[in-house]
Amino acid sequence: MPFARIDLAKGKPTAYRATLADVVYHGIVGVLKAPDGDRFVVVGEHEPENLIYDPSFLGMKRSPDFILIQVTTTVGNDKESKLAFFRFIVDELKSKLSVRPDDVMINLVFVERADWSFGNGDPWN
Repeated sequence: MPFARIDLAKGKPTAYRATLADVVYHGIVGVLKAPDGDRFVVVGEHEPENLIYDPSFLGMKRSPDFILIQVTTTVGNDKESKLAFFRFIVDELKSKLSVRPDDVMINLVFVERADWSFGNGDPWN
């Protein structure tokens, strides 16, 4: 059960945000191997002054188009899957939206199935 949060500065068109969500979803299903249809994505737009990041941390050259992607999941918890996911997201965003790789930060959070409820307060067993 992946859940993705995508945070960026306000101002991008609806189609841009939809493509961003599609790319992340396709990476979750195609690379991390979540089941198709397991699509739970929140795109958060922020006033530029509320999206705070270091523009040059670790040698990057981040612009105001910075995007932060966080995926909480139970799948893809091996090094090869993680690295393939990171590369897939960066390559697809560059190809489809002309997003600079320096402007993409990705964080994966792995949890147990018992940490989820899909509804009704029932745990996922």
